Amino acid sequence: MTTQSDTVRCREVRLASRPTGEPTGANFELAHTDVGPPGEGELLVKNSLMSVEPYMRGRMNDVKSYVPPFAVGEPLTGAAVGTVIASRAPDIAVGATVLHDRGWREYAVVPAKSARVIDTSHVPAETYLGALGTTGFTAWVGLRVIAEVQPEKTIFISGAAGAVGSMAVQLAKRWGLRVIGSASSAEKARVVREEFGADGAFDYHDGPYKQLRALAPDGIDYYFDNVGGEQLEAAIAVTRDHARIVLCGAVSQYNAASPPPGPRNLAIAIGRRLRLQGFIVIDHLKRFGEFVAEAAPLIAGGELRAPTTFVDGLDNAPGALMQILQPNATVGKVVVRVG
Repeated sequence: MTTQSDTVRCREVRLASRPTGEPTGANFELAHTDVGPPGEGELLVKNSLMSVEPYMRGRMNDVKSYVPPFAVGEPLTGAAVGTVIASRAPDIAVGATVLHDRGWREYAVVPAKSARVIDTSHVPAETYLGALGTTGFTAWVGLRVIAEVQPEKTIFISGAAGAVGSMAVQLAKRWGLRVIGSASSAEKARVVREEFGADGAFDYHDGPYKQLRALAPDGIDYYFDNVGGEQLEAAIAVTRDHARIVLCGAVSQYNAASPPPGPRNLAIAIGRRLRLQGFIVIDHLKRFGEFVAEAAPLIAGGELRAPTTFVDGLDNAPGALMQILQPNATVGKVVVRVG
């Protein structure tokens, strides 16, 4: 066990104010503070990578949800990877690389019980923030647990070039489904087809209903929804009887200043006996080991791609978050290099 008594000077991103509608730079503040030393059972971690994710937009609002809202004047939080530079925990040594939830800052004091030592000898550290972390697990749970997908069926995945969507496309193909994906540009649709293996993909700006009808003339058996809005409505329209709709995210609505109307064609769900089910991945953590056992060797061997778009600098983290809430050019997981 190694201890360190000195504090470190640290930059952190705080929530300056709560946004109404689309966030702006004024809602964030880059501040300096002193961090450390770690107390008993704690670690002092120098962060190297941090995650930005669409769900963080909801935490900027002061509303009750499955995770507490960010506090105004306090640093944001989220998944991060860093190196332990001081330890007062017997099981985690100085020099270890750990995954934890105190992102949005250069240094963090982290309870050892909430940190996980990760092995970067076979996959790079950023993989634990994406394909081999909550992102990949979300895709796996949505397909295997919620949709209970079966081979030779047809699935439509919106946001198919994004962090969760790109993993869902690849897993569904491995499990023998016919996969159709949507993305926010023709180039990203090409990536979904040619790099992730989808049978068909389209730019949703070209009209999701028209594109789905062309690519799935006999309808779809599953829809993995990362977007909501117009694409959810289009998916409902082309479902087969007893289709299952997995409600994972609704990024098209996260910046709405007032609640948007629901799908206008929801009555279709009655006659077709559809199942629409939302889920939160943390409810399924008991199956995380099962996911890792399946996905880790595939990722290490290159059979599952782990696309990552890097943004450099903690000061650019707010912009990275705002970017992924809009149609953008990024592919896969967006990770901020903190230093």
